[in-house]
Amino acid sequence: MALIVQKYGGSSVADARAMLRVAERIVDARKAGHNLVVVVSAMGDTTDDLLDLASQLNPHPPMREMDMLLSAGERVSMSLLAMAINNMGVKAMSYTGAQAGVLTDKHFGKAQVTGMVPERVARAIHDGVVAIVAGFQGVSSDDEVTTLGRGGSDTTAVALAAALHADVCEIYTDVDGLFTADPRIVPTAQRICRISQEETLELAAHGAKILHLRAVEFARRYNVPLHVRSSFSKLDGTWIANEPAHPELEGIVPDAALEEEAVEAPIISGIAHDRSQAKITIIGLDDKPGTAARLFSLVAGADANIDMIVQNLPTSGSGRANISFTLPEVDGERTMRVLRDAQAELGFKEMHYSEGIGILSLVGAGMRTNPGVSAKLFDALSQAGINIDLISTSEIRISVVVKYEQLDAAVRAVHSAFDLDSTDSEAVVYGGSGR
Repeated sequence: MALIVQKYGGSSVADARAMLRVAERIVDARKAGHNLVVVVSAMGDTTDDLLDLASQLNPHPPMREMDMLLSAGERVSMSLLAMAINNMGVKAMSYTGAQAGVLTDKHFGKAQVTGMVPERVARAIHDGVVAIVAGFQGVSSDDEVTTLGRGGSDTTAVALAAALHADVCEIYTDVDGLFTADPRIVPTAQRICRISQEETLELAAHGAKILHLRAVEFARRYNVPLHVRSSFSKLDGTWIANEPAHPELEGIVPDAALEEEAVEAPIISGIAHDRSQAKITIIGLDDKPGTAARLFSLVAGADANIDMIVQNLPTSGSGRANISFTLPEVDGERTMRVLRDAQAELGFKEMHYSEGIGILSLVGAGMRTNPGVSAKLFDALSQAGINIDLISTSEIRISVVVKYEQLDAAVRAVHSAFDLDSTDSEAVVYGGSGR
């Protein structure tokens, strides 16, 4: 008997038919003797529909009220799924994030998990009850309902798995695991059988939509084994772990990756892309100690997350420099306002804003010991007629900024250049959303 935490995304519980398919999978696992905690997202496009409705009533609604509104979607899913499971002869009970003991700060819209006290969920497990938990939400120290931001149900599931010392956390989506590229762009992308947490972090941080970044960070910090699978098929998925699988996990997740002998990792694990970033360029910034520090302190004060930063060397004797950086597009206008207000203090001449940029990231632990990866990447883009705007690197990642409209072509060109295309079959996207 094992304790399994399962998470089902919005496409997996989009309607009654999908809900019943998920319920059958849960009942089968319970009848096989496993204890289950299930985390669910809102059905289909419920969250988007609620956002649209709110915008019709108030273009700038209070964030507290938005969290109260958006948390309703997961409550609908959890109660309906519990009803379906009970009707199949297995006892199930639903719990909100607060009832499940998901404690957060009070940062409405993108709250951080500060603690886990899943007492009621633990009691349900002890009593042989399947606990159905609303993902994406928690409660602050002053009893305010909060949400964890888009993709937050992944974080809920991993946090529960860590707190309950679960044997595995299964993330169910509408594709058969992690692929070497987005199957919507590259139909010949290959499923990755096994990948390290480090590589998964880089992919999630740079646009891969299958897993929420904070969930992967949580899993690495607390050593939670992750298994990404499709709720629409019985096929094996992707095993995410840095260490060989433990023997007690055999039979819980029948993935061939658990039985593979350790081999040298491939040079490239996958390609991520991101369409949600914008670029700000500061021209003629005073080139003196402390200026860049003050600039990025202001950016941090605007609550914007910076990804890539490039500083041009000042021209001889000018005492001026140019700095470009990328950030989420949703943070762009707010950050621009803050920097405009500080133009006299920072002493820059001009500021330019480019929205809708495309970022391609090549990820692979094998880069550490294989020279020539950058040259092959740049040659592939050159052969495709794609120019590079910015470049950023880490030990296992190379990211480049290209024109938004050329991003799909860039992904396909690089995928082929590194021989990642599958010759067996095309990847299948069952639900259409990728979550």
